Amino acid sequence: MIHKSIRLSFLTFIIPGILYAQDIKKLSLQEAIALGIENSKNLKLSQNKVEQAIAQLNMVKDNALPSAKASFLYNHAEIPTNTLSIGGGNPIHLPKRADAFIGTAAVEELVYGGGKLKYAEESTRLLSDVARLDADKNKEEISYAVINTYYSLFKVMQSKKVIAQNLESIDSQLKQAQRFFEQGIVTKNDVLRFQLQQANISLTDMEAENNRKIINYNLDILLGLNENTQIEIADPDAAAKAIGPLSSYIDLALGSRQELRQLDLQNKVADVNIKSVKANTLPTVGVGANLYYINPSGKFVPPTDQYIMPVTLGANISWNIGNLWTNKHKVTDARIQQKEVELQKDILSDQVKTEINSNYQRYQLALNKIRVLETSIAQATENDKLLASKYKNNVASAIDRIDAETLLYQAKINLELAKADAGLAYYTLLKSTGKISQ
Repeated sequence: MIHKSIRLSFLTFIIPGILYAQDIKKLSLQEAIALGIENSKNLKLSQNKVEQAIAQLNMVKDNALPSAKASFLYNHAEIPTNTLSIGGGNPIHLPKRADAFIGTAAVEELVYGGGKLKYAEESTRLLSDVARLDADKNKEEISYAVINTYYSLFKVMQSKKVIAQNLESIDSQLKQAQRFFEQGIVTKNDVLRFQLQQANISLTDMEAENNRKIINYNLDILLGLNENTQIEIADPDAAAKAIGPLSSYIDLALGSRQELRQLDLQNKVADVNIKSVKANTLPTVGVGANLYYINPSGKFVPPTDQYIMPVTLGANISWNIGNLWTNKHKVTDARIQQKEVELQKDILSDQVKTEINSNYQRYQLALNKIRVLETSIAQATENDKLLASKYKNNVASAIDRIDAETLLYQAKINLELAKADAGLAYYTLLKSTGKISQ
């Protein structure tokens, strides 16, 4: 019984660990982007819209094909009164019943419709290109969302590393203060100050760990991974990216931004729409052929010379002459709509320029912050060494020692955050050009 109790207790401890074990997945930034794109539900929805636009285009193309229809009719008649006498002449005797088979087949083709079919196909093709650009834009948005979350997790992990180093350092300082207290060199108050500092840093570590769990979960969802997956990330890129002149990014954005390209396509659609409206004033021409099969013999396969099969050929021309004077206002309305698209592009172009400039300046500021923080770390390190020596020789107080260490600890965290912010600022600049992967 004792052995069974031990085994049961052992299982009680290990089963929860098995059930809640987390998968660990190592991912570089590019691998995370690829995974996010692959599993994105929004991107799949965008692709579905592209396929829908292609289906619409194919349906419009079908309108240019000839139309054809066929029908076959069987008719049976019962004639109870089958004798007919007119004007006292010889009576006409009809059969008591009759059967007839009648079939028709027709083919029609629109030869000329003022170009409306051609314009409809061109307009639909342009709209399918708009849908593709919308999918490309969503792909850029998904990539940036992954990058943003990845850098957030990187910032937390870098902060935790610095916090761990600081905890290790403060633990060493606390042990030293306790030895000094035992030797009568420092007061109990000094020991308490180091213990308070240790508690504060531990609280900071707890908050950082809580943030890590939240961001890790969000990234799991974004990448389509199991929610219990523990993501191990790599340094996105320690080296600062070289930056070109502002004008080069503006030129790239004006030629690559999906929204601007969509407006260019919408402008072409508006132009096609004007041509289509003008086509309302033109005549339409169509041709057709009809085949008739008339079999009054009552037999499905009639005897020779007891059925007829006439064939007719025809052409028709129609022209709504009233459109010549009623269509001009429709053309004016179509041109106003095109002008609106042009104005929207001008407005968006200005917004893109200001966005590019803002992101460009932020990246430069981020690079400058890194240089300043690197200098401040060197100064804080030197100050920390100096205060450590003074405290050891009982020249500096515990407060001075803790302040020096806190400054160094904060400078290190600020530098790691600044590096991550610079990396994200660079990708934000690329995103505003419409080409996040360059």
